[in-house]
Amino acid sequence: MGKTLIIFDIDGTLLYSNKIDSQCFADTYQKIYKRNFPTIDWSKYPHVTDHVIFRTVIQDQFNRIPPSNEISDFQQAFAASILEKRKTAPHEFQEVPNAVNTINYLLNHEDYVVGIGTGGWHLPATIKLEHLGFKLDQIMISGADDKNSREEIIQVVLDKAQENHTIKRTTYIGDAPWDVQTTRNMNINFVGIRRKGDHEALLKMGATHVLSSYENQAQFLAAVNQAKPPK
Repeated sequence: MGKTLIIFDIDGTLLYSNKIDSQCFADTYQKIYKRNFPTIDWSKYPHVTDHVIFRTVIQDQFNRIPPSNEISDFQQAFAASILEKRKTAPHEFQEVPNAVNTINYLLNHEDYVVGIGTGGWHLPATIKLEHLGFKLDQIMISGADDKNSREEIIQVVLDKAQENHTIKRTTYIGDAPWDVQTTRNMNINFVGIRRKGDHEALLKMGATHVLSSYENQAQFLAAVNQAKPPK
């Protein structure tokens, strides 16, 4: 019998910190490079990943590709900014209702395998997740480090899961238009999470199932098992 692999996005999907994250990214950039960060509308970039966003801005403003040590230094500064904001504005880092309990349930259930595929870098991602009590030692995590596209990020989780389990079904959980596009490109089942209840934002793009939270766990599991790739 195969297992169901559930891969989660982070920001907007497991926790709410999009706004403060984006501002920390821009502020860190402006502090280091003394240049205005062009935009925190991530849809304006070729791929919505920290790796591509950072590289694109450096190329546009300095006409060069940042080396790995420069990227690492920026990651460290960005993570430090998140840690500071976590202290001064803890209300900006909130769990999507019942997300932690749902992840724990899945980890303890033999029918499910849990992964995380995020467009964010690994270091700041784990800082945010651990702060809210997510147990990461049993979760396969793939971040944007050295990866350009979300397809590449998710494929890492798929490959790792298939090395250790027989996977019969894969469903990705995300909150943004680019999550819909990515799962459409990969022909992966998709469940949307929209905390404000604006489900139409993703349904109009082809999502078959969109929820506001994980509070109704039975409803969430049903969506995981019924969802299809976006049309």
